[in-house]
Amino acid sequence: MHDPGKTFRALHVRGAPFILANVWDAGSARVLAALGAQALATSSAAHAFTLGRPDGGTITRDEALAHAQDIVAATPLPVQGDFENGFGDAPEDCATTLRLAAEAGLAGICIEDTALPADSPYDRALAVERIRAAASAARALPRDFVLTARADGLMLGTYGPDEAIARLQAFEAAGADCLYAPLPASMDDLARIVAAVSAPVNVLAAGPYARHSLADYAALGVARISLGSALARLTHRVVIDAARTMLGQGSFDPLTRGIPGAEVDALLG
Repeated sequence: MHDPGKTFRALHVRGAPFILANVWDAGSARVLAALGAQALATSSAAHAFTLGRPDGGTITRDEALAHAQDIVAATPLPVQGDFENGFGDAPEDCATTLRLAAEAGLAGICIEDTALPADSPYDRALAVERIRAAASAARALPRDFVLTARADGLMLGTYGPDEAIARLQAFEAAGADCLYAPLPASMDDLARIVAAVSAPVNVLAAGPYARHSLADYAALGVARISLGSALARLTHRVVIDAARTMLGQGSFDPLTRGIPGAEVDALLG
């Protein structure tokens, strides 16, 4: 029996990071796979964009699961689901979401500690119980499954690095397989986070963190680098800039810089 969770887990090695490519449809999944991606992930923001919605609690669990199934079916690569806060406040909501994600064929999911659609974090004790419930559900599965626990307060400005580290340490003790605190204030803070835990740590390659290399992250002991919605937003930048030139200036020059259709076809084929 194919076990995408086992394949996915084996990629997580501290100091030898792999790129977790966040995609938003079957086409982007197949292109990234053809170009050498080792694993894929959904992105709640990128998915929301495809539905004409903003990011942040606008996707339902059923929508996220159906979307994830499309990505899983597109390639043989393991896929992680970006499942926001687990689609519910209660620990059992997180456990149920994890079980449904496994049934959908995912290799893992990430669950964050933010009480969406607000920006406020869950109380630490509740945040830990939510991860404990999800980890218990994962261990009860008939196959491997990688649970990533996110501490989003650094990115949202709702708590500092000391609280983020305390949460990540507690998430690890509760059974999380991978730890993730997006966008700490500095590389020094990131180094503190990696050193404070023994589980693999994920880094988001966005904003100032996109200016550092894979080698930089390897030197810190990072295990995984995800893209979040960065690649999707890059495509929107191309669309927006081209549309402004066409609709505002009457020039179609941006369209001359597109990739040949045959090249896309070859990657998809």
